[in-house]
Amino acid sequence: MLNSQPRYADPHQGSAYGLPMSLPAIRASLGGRSLAYLLDILFILGFTTFLWFAILILGVVTFGLGWTLFAILPASGILYSALTVGGSRQATWGMRMMGLRVIATEGGRVDMITAAVHALLFYVAISTFLLWFVDVLFGFVRQDRRLGHDVLLGLAVVRA
Repeated sequence: MLNSQPRYADPHQGSAYGLPMSLPAIRASLGGRSLAYLLDILFILGFTTFLWFAILILGVVTFGLGWTLFAILPASGILYSALTVGGSRQATWGMRMMGLRVIATEGGRVDMITAAVHALLFYVAISTFLLWFVDVLFGFVRQDRRLGHDVLLGLAVVRA
């Protein structure tokens, strides 16, 4: 009979992260994540511009009715993360360029809803200095370099 619980490594043998041994090395650099986010800002700008033009054309075709979709543009960063992190490669384009990807700590894939919530928590954290500071402090204090919003959702950013 197969055990549905994931097998965890003994902290004194091999992995010091309490994660399954089959997972890649967890320790992704915080600098790599920061640079990946800066690259993602550019990709989000392009994605938002593409959505803007698509909604503009849809609005012309539907005699203005489609222009109500302009309301989703502020959430384009969350939509971008949901589609890319929740996709088959499990990483945004900036993360791919930096050799990173997002995984669930139990070894499973990240679904689109979890990826969207992960992005939402990140944007909430960077909206104020105190929340951002606490979020980043998690990364400096924890040995596996997981940020606060990663820990809340049970995710980890690893090297691909």
